Amino acid sequence: MTADASNSTDASITDVPARQRFEARSPAGEVVGFTAYQRDGDVVAMTHTEVDDAYEGQGVASRLIRVALDQMRVQGLQIDPQCPYVASWIERHADYQDLVVSS
Repeated sequence: MTADASNSTDASITDVPARQRFEARSPAGEVVGFTAYQRDGDVVAMTHTEVDDAYEGQGVASRLIRVALDQMRVQGLQIDPQCPYVASWIERHADYQDLVVSS
């Protein structure tokens, strides 16, 4: 992915169920990051997070995860954080640890 990071704080985050991922899009509509998932009943495996190099270090991945987890919480879903970034993000944000499916 390549993009102009000049408006990274304006990136919009939306769920794209057909692609099984949440996407961050620039104001121009370019995908600048995503977090992929696979849903199985009430458990969502979060499998991969990726952000365009031009947007790294600007909070895009963190916003992606927060929005995704907030939406999953509203839907009553549990999370299987298979993506290392998602797992470490949840470890740093104790208020989201209750979403992790117990093994």
